[in-house]
Amino acid sequence: MLNKLTEVYKGKKIFLTGHTGFKGSWLLKIFSLLGADVKGYALAPEGELNLYSVINGDAMCQSVIADLRDRDALNDAVTSFEPDFIFHLAAQPLVRLSYQIPSETFEVNAIGTANVLDAMRLLNKPCNAVLITTDKVYHNNETDYPYKETDRLGGYDPYSASKACTELVIDSYRNSFFNTNTYDKHQKANAVGRAGNVIGGGDWSKDRLIPDIVRALADDKEIEIRNPNSVRPWQHVLEPLFGYLLLGAKLAEQPTVYSEAYNFGPDVNDAFPVQKMVELAIKCWGSGSYFTNVDSSQPHEAGLLKLDITKAKNALNWKPMFNAQKAVQYTIDWYKNYYTEKDKADAYTEEQILAFLNTLNDQQ
Repeated sequence: MLNKLTEVYKGKKIFLTGHTGFKGSWLLKIFSLLGADVKGYALAPEGELNLYSVINGDAMCQSVIADLRDRDALNDAVTSFEPDFIFHLAAQPLVRLSYQIPSETFEVNAIGTANVLDAMRLLNKPCNAVLITTDKVYHNNETDYPYKETDRLGGYDPYSASKACTELVIDSYRNSFFNTNTYDKHQKANAVGRAGNVIGGGDWSKDRLIPDIVRALADDKEIEIRNPNSVRPWQHVLEPLFGYLLLGAKLAEQPTVYSEAYNFGPDVNDAFPVQKMVELAIKCWGSGSYFTNVDSSQPHEAGLLKLDITKAKNALNWKPMFNAQKAVQYTIDWYKNYYTEKDKADAYTEEQILAFLNTLNDQQ
């Protein structure tokens, strides 16, 4: 698998938005291992503790610190670089924060994506874009039903709705400027990756379950759980990232075939509630305790959400390598390593990527 992906991305110019974020930093590290030439575009890393700084991200890319809403800066960054691929991960990614800054969430996620695609439109060369949204783009009926790519889009909270709007923006650009029927003229294609709840080492964001768990465990405090019964399709961050890479590779081979949306998540029977997730994390850490604090006045968050990943399995030959328990183990192992030997965190991040690749190879 490493050889296959290296053939696709080695020496290629990759424009990566959100490279300073959690998922973006992991993807940046993978691109470095693949020998790609990366230019990143994102806001500055958030907080003193962040994965980008831990892995010395500046050494792996040309880093542009700027806002997606700055259209001129974004156009200049893209057109001057002339990328072969665009991987668009930058976003306002938090549901609860979207209630505090709803307008900004729509601007960053929907208009920011339009700005990325507009810059791509101005390129005078072939380019393929993999644009990342979320499993929360679906109109969620809160039933035990795995959503397929053809299901209705929607969104209760501003974050989810902004991502559904983002999908409409992408679809509009695909029809208006990157139409597959006229590919020979423009030579540009875009595809969408929709991923479920992602966990992994190096995430210290606010209002996310694993960072909240780890902060409490590291400080020897009780873990507070807001929604113990909420069911999520938990997956390790490397699962969707390698899905995005496979999608980009397929897009480069047959752009008119793969210019669509794809779900990336665990197997349907592998989703489980927040409380079980916390109990698994405590077991992997070796100590800890938790308490529930259900506040009826807190903002609405989806209670049940599952994805149908049949399309990605059949079309991309992608499938999840880890079950949820393994994903938690991999994640907690990273944090335990970090808090024990912080100077070796970058090397351990690489070690986990290569070990995951070995798992992929074994399943081929």
